[in-house]
Amino acid sequence: MQKTLLPLCALFLTIGLGLLSFKPQDKRPNILILFSDDHALQAISAYGSPYIKTPNIDRLAREGALYENMFCTNSLCAPSRATLLTGKFSHKNGHKDNLTQFDAGQAMYPKYLQTAGYQTSWIGKWHLQVTPQYFDYWSVLPGQGAYYNPDFIEMSGKTVRQEGYATDVITNKALQWLTTDRDASKPFCLVIGHKCPHRNWQPDTSDLRAFDHVKFPLPKTFYDNYEGRIAAGRQDMTVTKTMRLKEDLKVDAADDAFVKRMNPAQRKAWLAYYDQVTADFKKKNPTGRALDEWKYQRYMQDYLGTILSLDRNVGRVLDYLDKAGLADNTIVVYSSDQGFYLGEHGWFDKRFMYEESHHMPMLIRNPKRIKPGTIDRAIHNNTDFAPTILEEAGVAVPKDMQGQSFFSKTPRKSTYYHYYEYPAEHSVQTHFGIRTDRYKLIRFYNDGEYWELYDLKTDPEELKNQYANPAYQKIRQQLLGDLKKLIRQYDDTEAEAILRKEGL
Repeated sequence: MQKTLLPLCALFLTIGLGLLSFKPQDKRPNILILFSDDHALQAISAYGSPYIKTPNIDRLAREGALYENMFCTNSLCAPSRATLLTGKFSHKNGHKDNLTQFDAGQAMYPKYLQTAGYQTSWIGKWHLQVTPQYFDYWSVLPGQGAYYNPDFIEMSGKTVRQEGYATDVITNKALQWLTTDRDASKPFCLVIGHKCPHRNWQPDTSDLRAFDHVKFPLPKTFYDNYEGRIAAGRQDMTVTKTMRLKEDLKVDAADDAFVKRMNPAQRKAWLAYYDQVTADFKKKNPTGRALDEWKYQRYMQDYLGTILSLDRNVGRVLDYLDKAGLADNTIVVYSSDQGFYLGEHGWFDKRFMYEESHHMPMLIRNPKRIKPGTIDRAIHNNTDFAPTILEEAGVAVPKDMQGQSFFSKTPRKSTYYHYYEYPAEHSVQTHFGIRTDRYKLIRFYNDGEYWELYDLKTDPEELKNQYANPAYQKIRQQLLGDLKKLIRQYDDTEAEAILRKEGL
């Protein structure tokens, strides 16, 4: 009997030790953020785009939530990413424009996730001029990056060129990390940062002809005369005057650096198309409004062409999550650093607090919290990214973060905005302001002092500045009071000093 018990005891001891060493999979949700650059709401079919179908991005709206009132707090590439990471306005995270260097050592959401046992990763466009910190893995484009055969700065410090189209290459690297390089026993937070559809809008060779037979209607405000809006009239971002024939629209651009970096097959396909575009332009020799509208059509064809690849690659990532059995426990976010002008007011680019650039796309699939097909109409802004990520990961939100969770039970009544980069490219004057569900009050400064007030219900195109209209006096005073409260709440001392100087 004793001899029989000994092997049994050894067996139980072995099993017990095995159980002690077994590491159960962490059931906290994974978080995957798909973050593009300059993606206008008007170019997403889930938001009602008249221009393009984006079935894969739309899938997130169908299976999760579409946010109708998501706003940026400073409509510019690098500051928006800094806000995403820190949950703070530009004046608090120190990154007000594209010209300064981000303090990547400050506390931000990936640091807290790492401490809590999450794997963190950022792949693709980073655009913060410093080495990423608090990421277990990163591989980022230098600066804006290239559309064709992009370079990547690796954790080793080396810069490595990857052959292919940037959107495909970035997705390939992300899927490689998800498939083989991460620790599958831990939850992850991955940001896939796409270059497109940033200027100068170079579609993949397979998408060059996608919109050749489409004639895009001019926006109603394309020939805006900017009456009553001084700063709008001073900008330098019009399709008609600012957009360049060679660098932006690829007329006679065969010798440009971005063409020279292509491989032979890419260059052959590219030149076969754009040599034809150049020949067509020279044959028509458009002038006046015919030239303006030719430029607009080419702009739209190229801009939307880059989004076709973006949407395909969003689909690749969603398909991977399905096949890997990760979809039910992965929160997927699609957004962009800000909105963009597709000819509204005659413009491209962003920067202004006006609707097209102030609005950001935001779609979230969160199977454990969000009912499919949800439309969220509450006001949110991009300081809310970091608190939402931490809350969903079960991590306490630091008190110095200025945003709140997208799922907060006390939604905002308004959102605050402050733009700083002036004088600089596109000449958009510094300004700050407040937007409610109906009204917008903006203060321009630093090159003349101007106020603007818009009633978005009666004037959604923001053509009529009502600031001096006596009929809006009561609304103006209410908005000014609310603006001052937000300035104090967010401790924007620069804006406070400007108002105090005016006796407000």
